[in-house]
Amino acid sequence: MTDKYGLPNMPFRLSRRQIISGMAALGAVAGARNALAQGPKRIIVPEGEFTPLPIAIPNFVAGTPGDAEVGVGVSQVITNNLKRSGLFAPIDQAAFIERISNIDAAPQFQSWKTINAQALVTGRMTRQGDGRLKAEFRLWDVNTGQQLTGQQYFTSPEYWRRIAHIISDQIYERLTGEKGYFDSRVVFVDETGPKERRVKRLAMMDQDGANVRYLTKGSDLVLTPRFSPSTQEITYMEFGQGDPRVYLFNIETGQREIVGNFPGMSFSPRFSPDGQRVIMSLQQGGNSNLFVMDLRSKTTTRLTDTPAIDTSPSYAPDGSKICFESDRGGKPQIYVMPAGGGGAQRISFGEGSYSTPVWSPRGDYIAFTKQGGGQFAIGIMKTDGSGERILTSGYHNEGPTFAPNGRVLMFFREAGGAGGPSLFTIDISGRNELRVPTPGYASDPAWSPLLS
Repeated sequence: MTDKYGLPNMPFRLSRRQIISGMAALGAVAGARNALAQGPKRIIVPEGEFTPLPIAIPNFVAGTPGDAEVGVGVSQVITNNLKRSGLFAPIDQAAFIERISNIDAAPQFQSWKTINAQALVTGRMTRQGDGRLKAEFRLWDVNTGQQLTGQQYFTSPEYWRRIAHIISDQIYERLTGEKGYFDSRVVFVDETGPKERRVKRLAMMDQDGANVRYLTKGSDLVLTPRFSPSTQEITYMEFGQGDPRVYLFNIETGQREIVGNFPGMSFSPRFSPDGQRVIMSLQQGGNSNLFVMDLRSKTTTRLTDTPAIDTSPSYAPDGSKICFESDRGGKPQIYVMPAGGGGAQRISFGEGSYSTPVWSPRGDYIAFTKQGGGQFAIGIMKTDGSGERILTSGYHNEGPTFAPNGRVLMFFREAGGAGGPSLFTIDISGRNELRVPTPGYASDPAWSPLLS
């Protein structure tokens, strides 16, 4: 079946309640002490050198004969998630001394100490009589023999990867004290074809690059997709016939609607934290200003009125302020002002020009693209402009977007020549730069909030 745009109808059932039909904590097995009384010290992530935590993740036990493959798959997804975070060092399974066959019995902790594991994850996947999968896991402190946390879930078999991401988040949070970011998605622009005739389609994938779905057909150019923080919607800009328009796309239904018909060209739409408004830049003549539209009443409010180019607005997570890019001082810099308009304060003062600012979901940093000396850099600064830190630089880097926990940035990089852009992630400390797998060229990433 296809929708009215000729795209296949896809089961975008994103609610955790729809994915997980039952969840309960698993108590410690016989011989283990109180699960949360005295866990190990949590990972403290310094800004300098850091040694990832060694963790062992055996294949999840098959509760029924046909579940071995999914048990291996869940273990691999958890391993890849934790390894890519840069905070954990999963131990090669070839080094394992004990083979976990029953997660209800206490592990042989000395066997895991011998291979230097500090944490151990055990789990089981069991097919139920009604066709659902039961997923169970336990996280152990190898040094003390304590169970740190444990959960069980029931889900449809097709959502096993989603369960693996949720388990990864629980492990990450228990061992770092920060929320995880694995149960999330990224919307981006998929690019195919020769450089002079590039086809750009709106696409979405899991944060690890799996489950890519195409949301538009590529007949029109799409740019700057952004997730709503509160609903399963995306806002983006599309160049079709005539001026570009800003659209809302509902992930669950596959339907889209025009945000509004504006005079001139509209750019860089982004949702407010409550998902009720969209802020954007509207070009009128040689300059552009910031406007916000209430999505319920469709009323539009002008926020800036200058003879400059004001663009790329982004809300603070509490909705009180916005950061944006403006050349009102002669070249593009980053400014901050109240969300309802008013006096704007410049916060970027380094060499070069600054663009594409985006506020961290934690509220502590603003990420940006910085151009100067023939290089494009991705960096962060505190919200008052202090503490500027360049994370990576190169021929062309652009478009930073924060993971839902504010710990990791994703951006796109183009190396030049006949090729195209690719997506990368990097920790806000500047460590652990990794390429994100995509089917082809990819640009303009935007990270979703944690799925709920």
